Amino acid sequence: MDKKERALRFAQTLNEIYPDAVCSLDYETPFRLLCAVQLSAQCTDARVNLVTPALFERYPSSAEMADADLSELEEIIKPCGFYHNKAKNLIACAKRIEEVYGGNVPDNMDDLLTLAGVGRKTANLVLGDIYNQGGMVIDTHAKRILNRMGLTEFDDPVKIEFDTEKLFPREMQSGFCHRIVLFGRDTCSARKPKCAACPASSYCPKIIK
Repeated sequence: MDKKERALRFAQTLNEIYPDAVCSLDYETPFRLLCAVQLSAQCTDARVNLVTPALFERYPSSAEMADADLSELEEIIKPCGFYHNKAKNLIACAKRIEEVYGGNVPDNMDDLLTLAGVGRKTANLVLGDIYNQGGMVIDTHAKRILNRMGLTEFDDPVKIEFDTEKLFPREMQSGFCHRIVLFGRDTCSARKPKCAACPASSYCPKIIK
């Protein structure tokens, strides 16, 4: 079984286990997803979901966020950690969306990367979930599991993205990345992977004994 065959088989396995996997962040608009993903850096999605109802009630769109009071915004998002930097980025991001993109979240990688606080992981999530363009979202789960499955040998998320995106059809990438997060939580955890019970154990080249 070559690397691409193993990748597709792994994707099929995850699809069978998590057929209805979606983004675990709660959002109603593209801008709100963009904000939620920024807040999720070094923070759990569950905690972000506790914070965003109050955040979006106060600042429902980029127009309101662009005019946000920094201190007030910091207080709302404080439970998510790193709130000083995150608040500054949210305001700067919203201002650019309003001033440059007419209040619309960009639909391409180049423009998304001009927004404060937005890196390739965030951009790929938006492109996949909002614009159905696909994209490999390389978080800590994807980084760990793609390496364990022998689908990449890189540690840098950007290199992993470019190395693995050719293994999966674009229409499959977004769903696969949501499923790999669930798989990482349930089975292929960082400290105690459940290799004996893993549904991919028969073709995983790096089973941890």
